[in-house]
Amino acid sequence: MNTFGQKFRFTTFGESHGKALGCVVDGVPAGIRIDESFIQEEMDRRKPGQNAYATSRKEGDKVEILSGVFEGVTTGTPISMVIFNENQKSKDYSNVKDLFRPGHADFTYFHKYGIRDYRGGGRSSARETAARVAAGAIAKLMLNEINVQIQSGICEIDGIKGSSFDFEYAKTSEIFALDKSKEDFQKEAILNAKKEHNSVGGVALVNVKNCPIGLGEPLYYKLDSQIANAMMGINAVKGVEIGDGIESVSLKGQDNNDEIRSTGFKSNHSGGMLGGISNGDDINVKIYFKPTPSIFIKQETIDINNNEVDCELKGRHDPCVAIRGSVVAESMMALVLADMALLNLSSKIDNIKKIYN
Repeated sequence: MNTFGQKFRFTTFGESHGKALGCVVDGVPAGIRIDESFIQEEMDRRKPGQNAYATSRKEGDKVEILSGVFEGVTTGTPISMVIFNENQKSKDYSNVKDLFRPGHADFTYFHKYGIRDYRGGGRSSARETAARVAAGAIAKLMLNEINVQIQSGICEIDGIKGSSFDFEYAKTSEIFALDKSKEDFQKEAILNAKKEHNSVGGVALVNVKNCPIGLGEPLYYKLDSQIANAMMGINAVKGVEIGDGIESVSLKGQDNNDEIRSTGFKSNHSGGMLGGISNGDDINVKIYFKPTPSIFIKQETIDINNNEVDCELKGRHDPCVAIRGSVVAESMMALVLADMALLNLSSKIDNIKKIYN
């Protein structure tokens, strides 16, 4: 499936080493002012080649809007956007044409479809997430209209955990570090892995403020389940925690429950959701990224004929995919919330009367 969402939905297209990537965003209400500079800023946060902590592949990731916007405002029709690839080096993948790279989707794509684009992983490459960020920027512009704010950063790299979360500082950090006191150690871990031709994993934290109460469609389209679905669909993600997540299993019920007063919740162990519906408190989600599977160390594998061979990769790859992945996670959060906001409009007859009476 290449389409995500029910009311606010998007479809992506393109491959890592194809001519272009892009998306079609459908269900966007008419009348939203589209700030193209904001969309480009979102793309620039994710784009490769910006520092020593990311792949050296240079891509401008310039977005071109093809439809759905007239005189700077959404028309209510599908918004299509394209991002042309500029810096592919397909020859770097010629030596892996007939073998399966360990940790990649090569093996499963080949056995599912009987054919695969070996150039950078084709459709399974994280390069596709550029289109998700473009779509997410449209979702953010819609959510800005109702004052929903989304932010993200890195709270852990290679087991080095931050203990404080400063989202404003993360905006200035080369690795989007949330804890300034841990940033240098996290950077060092990334560069050491890179020097050793290896990679490290990391954890991103996405935070949502001013989310209205009532987003989420029980029982089978719950807000938390769709957030988990969205995050698990990002390349290299192996786990998602909402609120206290795994830590909640070690708490007693009395400690885990968020007591309520007239001023709001006294704590937020639930991460802003109850029964799969937003409760108006901050939404907090941690996303766990495995180490980038593209490493420059000889590894054992097989080829398409089941012969045992050695795999030695070339190319340009992120030593820690979590860094740029945090921007993608933030975008996917926006896309889920935009979808849920539109779905929620039909939850009460009063909402419908406001439109038609």
